[in-house]
Amino acid sequence: MTTPLVGDLVSTLVGLVVLTLGADLLVRGASALASRAGIPPLLVGLTVVALGTSAPEIAVSLDAAMGGRGDVALGNVVGSNIFNVLFILGASALAAPLVVKSQLVRLDVPVMVAVSALPLLMGLDGAISRGDGGLLLVLMAAYVAVLALLARRGEGHDAIDVDAVATPSSSPLLDLAFALGGLVLLVLGADALVEGATALARAAGVSELVVGLTVVAAGTSLPELATSLVASLRGQRDLAVGNVVGSNIFNVLAVLGTGAAVSGGLEVAPGLLRFDFPVMLAVGLACLPVFMTGAAITRVEGAVFLAYYLIYAIYLGLHTADHPFQEEFGIAVLGVVLPLTIAVAAAMWLRGPEDETVGDAG
Repeated sequence: MTTPLVGDLVSTLVGLVVLTLGADLLVRGASALASRAGIPPLLVGLTVVALGTSAPEIAVSLDAAMGGRGDVALGNVVGSNIFNVLFILGASALAAPLVVKSQLVRLDVPVMVAVSALPLLMGLDGAISRGDGGLLLVLMAAYVAVLALLARRGEGHDAIDVDAVATPSSSPLLDLAFALGGLVLLVLGADALVEGATALARAAGVSELVVGLTVVAAGTSLPELATSLVASLRGQRDLAVGNVVGSNIFNVLAVLGTGAAVSGGLEVAPGLLRFDFPVMLAVGLACLPVFMTGAAITRVEGAVFLAYYLIYAIYLGLHTADHPFQEEFGIAVLGVVLPLTIAVAAAMWLRGPEDETVGDAG
């Protein structure tokens, strides 16, 4: 019995590595080809690079949805968004207080909050249908169009690292090979990760939904984690925030939209409607006033984010163990902790901006 478990673990880890490598090659190759075609670098950043950071989530959710593992597909999206805000932003803010640029506050964060409500509303009938997926993709196209319009007006976009657009290589064939090779690696990595993770879940008696919310979600968010931490330590703190906010928007609109549209619809488990969807929405709502106070995310707020992710992980652990306290714990989180957080953050917002130099502190 040990040998199959080791094989499943190796498959999961190899899948994560191959996914990350594939996403990097795809972004490099596709960005270089777009540059050769004369497409403005900023527009390439708004599309190819932004979608590239969500490529692991798209590949995994699509593979899971097409394989009849809707719980993994949905758990990947929801878990990634919760992980992005609470863990990645929390860890990045602990490394260095994070600056929040004005455009993020005016446009992207409100869009993230609104987008976070869509899965909950769409799933009230028990499924994210093919039509729902199509609507999400239409909204994705509209969002990118708005970003492109703002870019043409010279207002820029802080959530995209334009410098990440690759310089064309010596040969267009080599750029094409990078793009195609990256796409192939994404498919192979996604299949290995989903197969390995679900096999481990069955062996451990854990539901596929919990695996999607934890192992798969955290694994596919590794590129965002690395990008935000490095950006924070290098002083590019607006990028650290923008990377997370942009990724959360793309995860719901592009990743969930693609999975639902291509697979014909995804069934929504009751647990997602009762707890995980509301948590994803509440996390977004709590972040809005926090982002607006003092134009920075302080180390204290980062520590609070990490503490909340720990609480969320504890709930999933209780759920996995079928602990009798899980229901009361969930009620306490949804009914007390999150509303209190939103209330405190709203009070901070009403109190007015703090010293904006916090965002530049070491």
